[in-house]
Amino acid sequence: MTATAEELQTVSDVLDKARIGLLTTVDAEKHLVSRPLALIDRPFDGDVWFFVAKDSHKVHDIETTPEVNVAVDTSKGWLSISGTASLTQDSAKIDELWNTGAEAWFDQGRDDPQVSLLRVEAYTIESWTSTEPKAITLFKYAKAAATGGHPKNVGENETISL
Repeated sequence: MTATAEELQTVSDVLDKARIGLLTTVDAEKHLVSRPLALIDRPFDGDVWFFVAKDSHKVHDIETTPEVNVAVDTSKGWLSISGTASLTQDSAKIDELWNTGAEAWFDQGRDDPQVSLLRVEAYTIESWTSTEPKAITLFKYAKAAATGGHPKNVGENETISL
């Protein structure tokens, strides 16, 4: 991993506030398809995890084209996570990450044969973050629109390589 501790903290701060990630895959017709999925709350180590059904369209998509994107938007900022997706039904990992959110999606609970984990191993993350309150940022946008300029100092944008 080539990311600095500060860059990883930026990603962690956004992910800590996130509940949903928009997973974008490439379908059989080579079209981009995005779906909202519940992010599994865990410390960021370069991987993002989701519970999925093993016989779902998104899983079939990644079997053919494992390169995916996960977009995240929170009050702390925005992330575009590019990575490689893989599927596992490793029972120890499922036990480790199992949560009430997953329980709601699988009729037979933890023992449902469809229960799988989708791991996205990130290779780059585009981030946009702001430390200012949302009201200040919105004011800067309104001021720029009124004066015909561009918003200034509304956040930091960086590309993080992992």
